[in-house]
Amino acid sequence: MKKYIFILLATATLGLTSCSPFNVRSDYADTANFTSYKTYKLRIDDLKLNDIDKDRVLNELSRQLQSKGLQSGENPDLIINVKANHKKITDITNNSPYGMYGWGGPFGWGVGMSRTWTSNYNEGAIIVDFVDARTNKLVWQGIGSGISVDSPKAKQRQIPEIMAEIMKNYPPQKK
Repeated sequence: MKKYIFILLATATLGLTSCSPFNVRSDYADTANFTSYKTYKLRIDDLKLNDIDKDRVLNELSRQLQSKGLQSGENPDLIINVKANHKKITDITNNSPYGMYGWGGPFGWGVGMSRTWTSNYNEGAIIVDFVDARTNKLVWQGIGSGISVDSPKAKQRQIPEIMAEIMKNYPPQKK
């Protein structure tokens, strides 16, 4: 019985952890030798965030880079350019709970109702570019979107999560 409970819990955990609220993707140059990159320098010219969110992004990115064996340096192998943006999203939901009823239906003759709801919110994205410092060519890019920009509590939790999700794809697993 314990074995079945363990299997059920493991399956539920796997199902929940694989459902990320973020849309994360990455791309890389086939010619890049990712094992040769040991040092990096952050470039944040395009990181247009408030100071609190900027610290969240940079702290988690630095933590992730160090966990991958990369160290910050003045003569780096990689220049890491971090950008952020957001866009306004409008969700439109149309619901028709009642249809047309004809004679002989359970309620006689009638006309259905249709309801439409709209909601507006801002969704943020973070883009991380790894540029080979020697050749000045982009060798890896990670993009994550789906941050709830309008909620400070959500950003506090989501920014470190999305940075970790983005960095899961580095270094790329070449096929």
